[in-house]
Amino acid sequence: MDGTSKTLLLASALVIALAPLSLAAGKKSKSQPASVPQLELEGGRKLTFERSFWSEPEVHLKRGFWTKVFDVVAGAPDFHGLIGPYGVAVDSRGRIIVTDPGAAGVHIFDFEQQKYKFIARDKDRDGLENPQCVTVDAQDNIYVSDSEAGKIFVFEPGGKYRRTIGNLKGGEGYFKRPTGIAVDSAAQRIYVTDTLRNEIFVLDMQGTVLKRIGKKGTGELEFNSPTELRISGDNLYVVDAMNFRVQVLDKAGNFRYALGHIGDSRGTFFRPKGIGIDSEGHVYVAEAVSGLVQVFDESGNLLYYFGGRGTGFGEFQLPTGLWIDGKDRVLVVDSYNRRVQMFQYQGLAKQAAGGQQ
Repeated sequence: MDGTSKTLLLASALVIALAPLSLAAGKKSKSQPASVPQLELEGGRKLTFERSFWSEPEVHLKRGFWTKVFDVVAGAPDFHGLIGPYGVAVDSRGRIIVTDPGAAGVHIFDFEQQKYKFIARDKDRDGLENPQCVTVDAQDNIYVSDSEAGKIFVFEPGGKYRRTIGNLKGGEGYFKRPTGIAVDSAAQRIYVTDTLRNEIFVLDMQGTVLKRIGKKGTGELEFNSPTELRISGDNLYVVDAMNFRVQVLDKAGNFRYALGHIGDSRGTFFRPKGIGIDSEGHVYVAEAVSGLVQVFDESGNLLYYFGGRGTGFGEFQLPTGLWIDGKDRVLVVDSYNRRVQMFQYQGLAKQAAGGQQ
């Protein structure tokens, strides 16, 4: 490990150790701590906790006095909240989209416009059963994999059902267990991992299968329960879960490199889940058992990590989905704690550009 990696690891270890102490001081809200955890990294880089959210009321304006009086008289309205969240994506408008297998639906949190929407479909009418991963295309259409139904559901940006990919005659799904999903709008391609088949399906935008990548095994372009997918630049990142690694391919399906191996120490994987890539090309991987998010460079060197098991801010219990948006906001689905936590990464490229992406 080089000197830079050691410096970053030391910095992160100090913050992880100190964060619970700082959070213990003062009165805390459910969405914002009294003292904000911040990770000081080498070269002036920073990772700062921004907020945690879990329910519809957090999106809306603060409720006024007369609204509260009406609630007492008529009864408070029912609100949606996260039950068993799994996947997360952010569209071009900054809306945060969260799949929730526990609620058999999808939440859309729009904090800028102070709007919320819940998407659900009746199981008896080609409905959502176990929504897993989510992504968006260049027009902000929403793509949701359903591991139980064996299909991909596509919704318009406003949440209206548009179509289903992989719908066979009789209502059965084409995929055995679709999990990860990524859309390359420029190339008009959709990538789907079928976890039970140990393959990646490459589709056109109409859902026609163009190519199948991989087979079961431990070698290059071989998988053992592949799950999450992410496209960044010319790379396709695949969480090869039970091979305890991430395989990086080009978008044509050729192997480039792999990072990670099995273990229970820092820099290794035991139950890798969500994945994201920041503006500097660093690869973030959520590790479900340890409750950590580990960050690697393109050579597979561990740069730093954050999190740890717990219920405090900046801590996770069974982190699953992970997404990094164009502003380098890092969103982590903290599944067992029934919330999403948001962090802001500030790298050297962002500082050099004066904060512009």
